[in-house]
Amino acid sequence: MEGRLYSLSKALKGILRLGGPLERAVHARSCLQYPAVFLRMAAPNPDELKSLREDFQKKNQTCFILGASGETGKILLAEILRQHLFSRVTLIGRRKLDLEGQPYANVSQEVVDFEKLDESAAAFQGHDVGFCCLGTTRAKSGADGFVRVDRDYVEHSAKLAKAGGCRHFVLQSSKGADSSSSFLYLRVKGEVEARVQAIGFDRCSIFRPAVLLGDRQESRPGEWMTKKILGAYACISPTTMTVPTVTVAQAMVNNVVMPGKDGQKVEILENAAIHALGKTK
Repeated sequence: MEGRLYSLSKALKGILRLGGPLERAVHARSCLQYPAVFLRMAAPNPDELKSLREDFQKKNQTCFILGASGETGKILLAEILRQHLFSRVTLIGRRKLDLEGQPYANVSQEVVDFEKLDESAAAFQGHDVGFCCLGTTRAKSGADGFVRVDRDYVEHSAKLAKAGGCRHFVLQSSKGADSSSSFLYLRVKGEVEARVQAIGFDRCSIFRPAVLLGDRQESRPGEWMTKKILGAYACISPTTMTVPTVTVAQAMVNNVVMPGKDGQKVEILENAAIHALGKTK
């Protein structure tokens, strides 16, 4: 998490998604602002979902994942492979991950330079579905670096994916994303949402999770403290301020196997919808 600390009292007001230690602690604007957006709140029952998965598997589709080394991406990859949903999975990133063994037999890896992404356009070709969990922090990359990764790299990747035949793009954004926000994190997330929508995928699913509860490999003391406090609050109001990372990944996978709503190319799933969709296995 980047940025300066904001008081915890501000963080606990309203609906949260952390950007700086508490930079994302501003209220989320209603999806009613987006007339082209379909907000999915209901999840299928387990039997329906099983049938949908079986039908999806028969389509022999392929996918790519951006950000597979991150908190959400690595769980997403594991869940995709566990369910055998795609005939081929391509990981696109700055470096290769250490993946060995039979579970990764249909996984390929493409190493790209995001500053020269057009040179790697072939990595984005031939995929039916694209998952984007790419992101950094202002503390790690600076303000300019954060904008470049979370907005520019994502937009450029999405354009190459669309040109390469991708029909369904799944984007991990943030609760409170708002292109007019005074907070850098939320403004950038709102900007990238708008830019990805404008590319014109057949279907675009935008996930807006609140504070992610899970284990990070990186040590971030401020984030650890905040998550401990909000984790306790989650016992009282589980869908307001937090969501387990595994729930987000499961919701993304469930979303993909479910058919989109007729006439709706864009759907935004807020935190409560992610909880509902991610609980069904």
